[in-house]
Amino acid sequence: MFENPEMVLLIASVILFLSIFAGKAGYRIGLPALLLFLGIGMLFGSDGLGIQFNDPHIAQFIGMLALSIILFSGGMDTKVTDIRPIATQGVILATIGVLLTTFITGGFIYYLLELIGGRYVHLTFPESLLLAAVMSSTDSASVFSILRSKGVYLKENLRPTLELESGSNDPMAYMLTIILISFIQLGDMNIAKASIELVVQLGIGAVLGYLFGKCAVFVINKMDIDNESFYPIILLAVVFFTFAATTLLKGNGYLAVYLTGLVVGNHKIVHKKSIGTFFDGFTWLFQIVMFLTLGLLVNPRELLPIAPIGLAVGIFMILFARPITVFLCLIPFKNFSFRGKLYISWVGLRGAVPIIFATYPLIAGVDHAGLIFNVVFFITILSLLIQGTTVTQVARWLHLVDAPPRKDGFGIELPDEIKSAMSEIEITPEVLCHGNKLMELTLPDHTLAVMVKRGNSYFIPKGNTELQESDRLLMISDNDEALLQSYESLGITDYTMKKN
Repeated sequence: MFENPEMVLLIASVILFLSIFAGKAGYRIGLPALLLFLGIGMLFGSDGLGIQFNDPHIAQFIGMLALSIILFSGGMDTKVTDIRPIATQGVILATIGVLLTTFITGGFIYYLLELIGGRYVHLTFPESLLLAAVMSSTDSASVFSILRSKGVYLKENLRPTLELESGSNDPMAYMLTIILISFIQLGDMNIAKASIELVVQLGIGAVLGYLFGKCAVFVINKMDIDNESFYPIILLAVVFFTFAATTLLKGNGYLAVYLTGLVVGNHKIVHKKSIGTFFDGFTWLFQIVMFLTLGLLVNPRELLPIAPIGLAVGIFMILFARPITVFLCLIPFKNFSFRGKLYISWVGLRGAVPIIFATYPLIAGVDHAGLIFNVVFFITILSLLIQGTTVTQVARWLHLVDAPPRKDGFGIELPDEIKSAMSEIEITPEVLCHGNKLMELTLPDHTLAVMVKRGNSYFIPKGNTELQESDRLLMISDNDEALLQSYESLGITDYTMKKN
């Protein structure tokens, strides 16, 4: 199948085409695109069309690159103002929550395998904890992708809580996985040493992530490059440098890149819109490649024998382990209702991260690592099928869907160095009561109407342009107070304002 490079490129491009078309079809029928990417990888794998791929090292490396970009992009899209009210809750879910999930699920796995006797391979308690630790974090790729692609707007600050948790709980799951692998191989665990190592990794990751983010903002704003296409490339280099340098300095690279993205995304930088567009596309590319690679790595026929245990553990995690963990972690906090906590419990999505973490036991040569990998893969599919397809519906059942923010009809952003206020207003009968021509609108000094959107068409208005109901008018002024004064004089209450 791989006789020459051209054949490799042909097959790779066909798989990408199929993935994109499958993602579009899946959106229409309510299936998460990431699940379909996994399915296409399995279709082309060794039990499907015959692509032989069984190297966990390569899969782990691709996953590491992909997660770095996904976490950085997720951090860039997260507003500090959104997460500040729920930062404590998110951090507790990302740390204590992961620990509780590991022990609750690990105990269930151990006693379940004891109960069914010799029908399956028996796992020791540390091995059961390892399997649970690998699955203990919610997947940032799945949560970011599903919540944003479905356009879900939630009450009670639920969306930033879920995104903060999923973006910051990978370090805890990673550390637990590494510690348990070491204990299983060496037969000894120093709890105090492991705890100190965990705190050091998180501390170094947090500090370096913040510092690298600040440095990235400074460099991008101070560099004067004629070709603006270089700016997203610089940030891409920052992502990989941050992850690698932090990891080599014994910090947690996953936490560092998330915080770097958070710092960059919440500062003014030049060409911010084009950089965001670049990372949106690049993030989707790496999500597709990552899920396809993991789909190729698994042998579907090996999933059937472990399906009963995978089903039992998956259902237990969805209905018991996750809700117990969430409700225990959020006991001190009153800003989430009972329904809100139920929804947080439901959106405990598993995805690529647990599968990538499941490659660590494979590479380390841990006993029963193959069983652990296959169970994790099965539970990921189960989670995406059950939870991923019902994200919106469960929010509606629990009456947690909020009204979406008003859309930006013009998609125009001014450079940060231009100090101005820009807004969009909708033309209503009240606005037209003194006349339907632009010149008949009372506008303060230094305020201009620069563009009109009518249906799907756009045009620049003149003084004698006749306005119609439902037109959207783009206004610009050198200060926002002037705009607000004009709205008051016109009786306008329906507007969207953006400030530079």
